[in-house]
Amino acid sequence: MIVVTGATGGLGGATVEHLLERLPADRIGVSVRDAAKARHLADRGVRVRQGSYEDPAALRDSFAGAEQVLVVSGNDPAADMVGLHRNAVEAAVAAGARRILYTSQHGAVPGNPYPASDIHRATEAVLGECGVGWTALRNGAYGPLGQVLGPWQRTGEIAQPADGPVPYTDREDVAEAVAVILAGDRAFDGPVTLTAPTAVTFDDLATIASNLTGRTVRRILLDDEQWVAAQTAAGVPEQAARFMLTWYQAGRAGYFAETDPLLAQLLGRAPRSVADRLAADIGTQERVLSGEADVS
Repeated sequence: MIVVTGATGGLGGATVEHLLERLPADRIGVSVRDAAKARHLADRGVRVRQGSYEDPAALRDSFAGAEQVLVVSGNDPAADMVGLHRNAVEAAVAAGARRILYTSQHGAVPGNPYPASDIHRATEAVLGECGVGWTALRNGAYGPLGQVLGPWQRTGEIAQPADGPVPYTDREDVAEAVAVILAGDRAFDGPVTLTAPTAVTFDDLATIASNLTGRTVRRILLDDEQWVAAQTAAGVPEQAARFMLTWYQAGRAGYFAETDPLLAQLLGRAPRSVADRLAADIGTQERVLSGEADVS
């Protein structure tokens, strides 16, 4: 059995959907905080059990019978995420799992100023000492492009701090690749990098957006403090803005510049490009403005 944590979230849920395309439902289990939210999976034959990283005993029960466990990383900045991830790893080992897969981060290397990198590196160290096979999935940045670029469709500007090349990666592509690894016969030991094949900058994205929309989208360079001030004026807590700023700082220092062909190899096709994703975002916005899209 393969057990997936975080299966009511974005990446975990998408991974389960791709697993269901490859395996019988009775070979898939999920460990979720709220079992009621996974009723749609239980109705399809997936084993649903309650488990959270704060409750090792519940985790061991939810992992029972698993040959592989996918530990989806947490993202609570106020929590001891390394300790919580350790709970999940130890519970998987105690339950008899032969391999643990963990959703790490692209660029999880020493010196990266983005604080999440330290959490992922520390968790990878826990995995390295766990005594069973393990894989760290160093996924490329797969959040919505709008979160990174800001309201460019409304303003015609990408007004952000200095950046660097990043292979922005589609979450569905990552989820499908993770499912391929989980359902396949090939073992991946240690860290593997899953990214789109091309790293781009905000200048590149402004050019792509201009070509797609037929209007000029300008790249506006803000200094760091100017950007933080703009974020706080827009209602973003300063602590959150400064946390995100470290991501831009890591990008400009080259920590996210690496690309890897593995994602395309696992998918058996080219991953979605940033142009594909921007085009989809533009189409969604146009449908919203025309009243055709359901945004409820």
